[in-house]
Amino acid sequence: MCKCTCADPQGMDDLESKIGKVPLIFRELAERDPQMHDFVLKMDNFIWNDGAITRKTKKLIAIAIAAALRDQHAIRAQMAGASNLGVTSEEIDEALRVTYLLAGMPAYVGGKAAQHEIMGE
Repeated sequence: MCKCTCADPQGMDDLESKIGKVPLIFRELAERDPQMHDFVLKMDNFIWNDGAITRKTKKLIAIAIAAALRDQHAIRAQMAGASNLGVTSEEIDEALRVTYLLAGMPAYVGGKAAQHEIMGE
């Protein structure tokens, strides 16, 4: 049972509909540290809401950043929900090309490896 203090106890489900997948650790945070959970949830909802750029574009940016940081967990977490937002493999390819240009071959290779694993290619 979630001990959330937030006004919207379904907030994680709403967030998941925006970003494609909410990591399990974030769901566990609701139990362990409800105040921190509520803060992060509000910030995530603010950031992932459509604005001047769509959440689909934001997801592509997040994938590229995670690849640039060479954070395999973050790459997989971002890609796991990407297709739920309509992100295509071709769009991920282009985002990873930008990553390559700015962060080099190791970041590109790490992103491509995760793409093949997650997207099944």
